[in-house]
Amino acid sequence: MSRVLHVVCPHCASINRLLHERMTDRPRCGRCHESLFVGQPAAADAEAFARHLNRNDIPVLVDFWAPWCAPCKVFAPVFEQAAERLEPNVRLIKLNTEQAPQAAAEHHIRSIPTLALFHSGRELARQSGIMDLGRLIRWVEENLRQAA
Repeated sequence: MSRVLHVVCPHCASINRLLHERMTDRPRCGRCHESLFVGQPAAADAEAFARHLNRNDIPVLVDFWAPWCAPCKVFAPVFEQAAERLEPNVRLIKLNTEQAPQAAAEHHIRSIPTLALFHSGRELARQSGIMDLGRLIRWVEENLRQAA
């Protein structure tokens, strides 16, 4: 029996139903027709962020950042590389805490950059500061394995 997943579009934030075995077939959004997996982090406003957390059936890795933050700028290329490696199994989101202060406050973000890994709306792990790509990938994989 095929497992149906709900996947939030990184472009229009609409919810798509997708067969698990079709995740690697370059699926497109039923609403905007853009690719559901682009190998890049999706920038999200507060509304799209909430939808990704609560409606995605795949894990969501969030980079809480701000444009004035020097470590955030240093970490941005690493996070982009991680998206290339982790999608389609994990959705990567960038949330600008300056534009979505309420969402950052609701998740008790005290320093940036902060990474938080979510699944089914529940936070699985959190890490403040920057990491290299290898350490980031291992951190995500270890936390997903522990949550399974």
